Amino acid sequence: MTVRLSRRSLFASGGAAALAARPTFAQTAANDDASLAQAVDAYVAKCMAAWPDQPALGVAVVKDGATVLARGYGVKVQGRPARADEHTLFAIASNTKNVTAAALAILVDEGKVKWDEPVKTYLPGFALSDPYVADHITVRDTLSHRAGFGLGAGDLLFWPNSDRTRAEVLAQAAFVPIEDGFRARYHYCNLMFVVAGAVLEAVSGMPWEAFVQTRILDRVGMTETVPLARLADAGRSALPHARIGPPLRTHGPIVQIAQSIAEVWNWDSAAAAGGICTTPTDWAKWIAVRLDEGKLPDGSRLFSEEAAREMYRPNIIVGSSPGPTAELPNRAIASTYAMGLQVQDYRGERIASHGGGSPGGISATVLIPGRKTGFCIFSNAEESFLLRALRSGISDICMGKVDVDWIADSKRLEAEGEARSQAAAMEIDAKQAAGAPPAMPLDAYAGTWRDPWYGDIVVEPRTEGRGRRRKSGLWLRFTHTPALQGWLEPYDGETFRTRFPDKREEDAFVTFAIQTAKPATATMKGVSPDIDFSYDYQDLRLTRV
Repeated sequence: MTVRLSRRSLFASGGAAALAARPTFAQTAANDDASLAQAVDAYVAKCMAAWPDQPALGVAVVKDGATVLARGYGVKVQGRPARADEHTLFAIASNTKNVTAAALAILVDEGKVKWDEPVKTYLPGFALSDPYVADHITVRDTLSHRAGFGLGAGDLLFWPNSDRTRAEVLAQAAFVPIEDGFRARYHYCNLMFVVAGAVLEAVSGMPWEAFVQTRILDRVGMTETVPLARLADAGRSALPHARIGPPLRTHGPIVQIAQSIAEVWNWDSAAAAGGICTTPTDWAKWIAVRLDEGKLPDGSRLFSEEAAREMYRPNIIVGSSPGPTAELPNRAIASTYAMGLQVQDYRGERIASHGGGSPGGISATVLIPGRKTGFCIFSNAEESFLLRALRSGISDICMGKVDVDWIADSKRLEAEGEARSQAAAMEIDAKQAAGAPPAMPLDAYAGTWRDPWYGDIVVEPRTEGRGRRRKSGLWLRFTHTPALQGWLEPYDGETFRTRFPDKREEDAFVTFAIQTAKPATATMKGVSPDIDFSYDYQDLRLTRV
């Protein structure tokens, strides 16, 4: 992996609000409530200037139950005049997870669910590839990334947009490989949040989105929020943007990649893991409820204080270190995952946070419970180092402990990462140019290739065009994922490389194994060193049908 700060590295490491950096004493701290909004606003403007290609940002800051800042920055669509504001919709992806946890907390308060009850109590037919895990995994486990699945395992069931229903995803979960010990280590896992959503639906008798709408959004007064991306009005949305190459995805200029959020993020089948779209104004209301341990503005409760404390309680260690040093004054001693939130120490205080990533957008929520302060950052592009500078810099402003130039530090890491990624891309292309030819005629690799959990991937001969534009070769097609289809090119020996025409998607290497004079099995892995972890090609084990 390169130095580039990818969604993979953020979630694999726990997505700490601030990564260690050397002090340089940059922006001004906000030492009182009156200056907080002004300080954050000025800092966001400074970040936007440092990343001038960024289309839009949405930011909100909450302190002592009040929204002190809710604002949009930039434009909803690159090259168009419509400005983002505090009412602009953004896809927040995995920030949805703490809403799913809260939804289950409501059922716990009502005595309908228990955190430490096996999932099978609520889903009697539930199955996993390891029968022991299937029998013992609890509701708490599904919300804590400790089931033993690898990073992003099973995500290709729904990422990118697939044709599978929630019931089909749940059924296929039974075949996704479990690579680690049960409750042994942290591995970020969307699939188990799908299971948590299924528990919610089975117990409540309501679809996840209906429960979230009526039992949470309506009660909190989040009138601008939608629980599913397909419900997001494109005219009110900050539309997705990304760098899609060349030479690889995450490189090149920022471009608009969709006409709506749902075009790249219609995640109905995994809504409990990342379905919500919201605005700075509305998410500020949610932050206020979380900071007030479930209390609503009218004095009633969304969930109990006990449930609030339980959702902060660490369940698995994400990472640890010796702690702060003179050179790294911000380094956490321990980063953990609770239920739907990451919890760690930062500058001697506890913070709870989460990130979110979708095609064409990233986001973050940070809560500082001891200060009754929290904030969110929404983006309609995949500028991870910008997000790093924002979440870390705003954390410091909120805490009045500003001693790091997060903009300069993030730009330095960004430049280093880009250089290494470009070098890796050149090496990949050079290896293909010098690669050995496949051992067999191309037609020998054609056929239907089946994975136990994903299903079928088809490789077939194809010819397109006429004359000089005529092209013949192999075409690869994921049968449940319309965007994942394209040319399969010889790379080196029995390894081939995809060329998906939809450049929003990540290409993959396919390596065939020859048995009894013909290709019999195949494995896959991502081409890019910066590939998003939800393209879990490495978990596929293909056998010719």
